[in-house]
Amino acid sequence: MSSADAVDWSRYDAVLFDLDGVVTPTAEVHMRAWAEMFNAFLADPAAPGGGDRSPYTDADYFAHVDGKPRYDGVRDFLAARGIEVDEDHVRALGDRKNEAFNDVLARDGVEAYPGSVALLDHLRDADVPLAVVSSSRNAPAVVEAAGLADRFRTVVSGAVAAERGLPGKPAPDTFAYAAGLLGASAERAVVLEDAVSGVRAGAAGGFGLVVGVDRGAGREALADAGADLVVADLAELVPGGDR
Repeated sequence: MSSADAVDWSRYDAVLFDLDGVVTPTAEVHMRAWAEMFNAFLADPAAPGGGDRSPYTDADYFAHVDGKPRYDGVRDFLAARGIEVDEDHVRALGDRKNEAFNDVLARDGVEAYPGSVALLDHLRDADVPLAVVSSSRNAPAVVEAAGLADRFRTVVSGAVAAERGLPGKPAPDTFAYAAGLLGASAERAVVLEDAVSGVRAGAAGGFGLVVGVDRGAGREALADAGADLVVADLAELVPGGDR
C-alpha cells in the first residue's frame, strides 16, 4: 500500500486522528516546551535524582516522550537517564512543561497543516465520522485555536482518558474508546499517527488501517511499530491530490 489510490475510504466507518504532528504542527511547540523544561532541570545543580545530566535532545523526545501522556513522558525520560525523583517532582516537571506550551499557544496560535485540512475536507465530503485522539490535555484548545472544532464529532484528550481511567498510548484504549463513540468497530476504523507509541497503539488495537505520518520519527521506525502505510503528509491520502 503506497498511494491514496490504495486507501478505499468507503471501507471505514470512522477515522481517528492524533492531533499534534498529524493535524497541527503543535508537536514542534511541544518539543520546544519539553526541551526548555528538561534542560533547565538537567542543568540545575540543586535538582535531585542523580543520573545522566547531559542535555536533552530531539532524540530523547522521539524515544521517550512523543505521543505519551505528559507525566508518563516525564517518568520514562527520567528513568532512561537513571534519574530518581518522587512523584511530586514528576508532576511538577510535567506541569512546568504544560505552562510553557500554553504560553506559546496563547502567543502564537496554531495553523493546521494544509495537507491535513485537504484530507479533512475530503472525509467531510464523504461523510466519514472523525475524532481526535490525543494524549494532550490541551487538545480541545488546540482544535479550537486551529478553527477545526466543527470537523470532529469528539475529542478524546488526555483529560478524558484520565476521567475514564483509560491507559495512554501505546495502549490502544483511547483509540478504541473514540471508535466506540463514533459507532465503529476497530476493524472498520483508521488510525492516523506520527508517534511510534501511537502507531503501536493502533497496531495493538487491531484497527483496520494504521497510517504513520513521518514528521521526524522516521519511516522505518513507524513501519516497524506497525504502520500499514507511512506518508510524509496527509495530502498523499487525498484521491487526486499531491503524491
